[in-house]
Amino acid sequence: MPWRWRQFDGASFASPHIATDHPRVARMSVRKILLLSVSAGAGHVRAAEALHLCAQAEFADVETLHLDVMDYASTTFRKVYADAYINLVNKHPAVWGWLYKMTGDARSDATFNKMRRSIERMNTRRLRKRIADFAPDAIVCTHFLPAEVLMHEIRRERLSIPVWVQVTDFDLHRMWVIPHMTGYFAANDEIGYRMRTLGMDGAGVQVVGIPIVPAFTKPLQRAECAAEIHVDPQRRTLLLMGGGAGVGHLEQVAESLLVLEHDFQLIVLAGRNVHALKLLQDMAPKFPGRLFPHGYTNQVERLMACADLVITKPGGLSTSECLAMGKPMIVHSPIPGQEERNADYLLENGAALKAIDAVGLAYRVHELLAAPQRLAQMSERARLLARPHAARDVLRTVIEAGAVKA
Repeated sequence: MPWRWRQFDGASFASPHIATDHPRVARMSVRKILLLSVSAGAGHVRAAEALHLCAQAEFADVETLHLDVMDYASTTFRKVYADAYINLVNKHPAVWGWLYKMTGDARSDATFNKMRRSIERMNTRRLRKRIADFAPDAIVCTHFLPAEVLMHEIRRERLSIPVWVQVTDFDLHRMWVIPHMTGYFAANDEIGYRMRTLGMDGAGVQVVGIPIVPAFTKPLQRAECAAEIHVDPQRRTLLLMGGGAGVGHLEQVAESLLVLEHDFQLIVLAGRNVHALKLLQDMAPKFPGRLFPHGYTNQVERLMACADLVITKPGGLSTSECLAMGKPMIVHSPIPGQEERNADYLLENGAALKAIDAVGLAYRVHELLAAPQRLAQMSERARLLARPHAARDVLRTVIEAGAVKA
């Protein structure tokens, strides 16, 4: 056998150390990178998918597999971990904010964290079996949970393949501070600095940005994209993405904007909110040629290509996509904790404004539409902040660091 296997809670992991005298070494041409995400919010999954798509597009000799840890967790754990998170941030954001700060202040060796990691390991045994079946050469985690599980096995010398961690916000919570990792990928220079200050291996800290799918990195023709959705490419256009308790229901926000004394078109992306989409569609005839509702699409980049300004929640992935396309933003309804800090980063660097409610949003839209030079400056700041090729840089780093064997 070319691989040495190490027992791992009933499963096995492949050691990356290959006997050099084995005949398979010369024939081996496929590199295998495992991408691990957690569907607690969409960003972690989208970052892993971005790495997967980038590998398919740019690294022909690399095989990647993307696994959502929640697909391999017990039903109870999945409901508590993922569903409870969604319910908290949507219905009780203040409670989530308190938890974010409390866990961020806690030391890694605190009793709470030891108990939490023990529960994670007990409820993710099927994941370990699936990892062993794939036998990767390297692993990239876009969420701290799988990294913590694997840290335990590395520390006990039951896993010897390299494990990397990709932070998916412009913030660093202490749960991302995980020892025994091969390296860490940071969204910006400050996060890289914080990583080193908190004792993460300085040599292994790489500032690359947040991985986004390749579609957002390619040049798009505004006229072509506008023709697809029947908007005027010459007319000032706003893209409104998502709602939130701090701003209001999508149809209410749309109406409050469309009554402003400015000539613009409004594209509203309702996503999977079928009820909101129906209300917007019913309202569209009231604003002929100005309101363009859309449901779920996997081509958000084509809607974004038509926009001069994007109104969005400040998630790490969605804002990174806007930056890559040079789109100024008005951010709203940030989740306490990571999204608030994402918003701070964008505001400090001049790429966004922040609206705390529907009135504030309408005011900021009015101000920006009345000052096209300011809008252009924000667009330029967005381009300067962008790191559109983060996914490629992550994969290249993992490969060139010798993490995968050719």
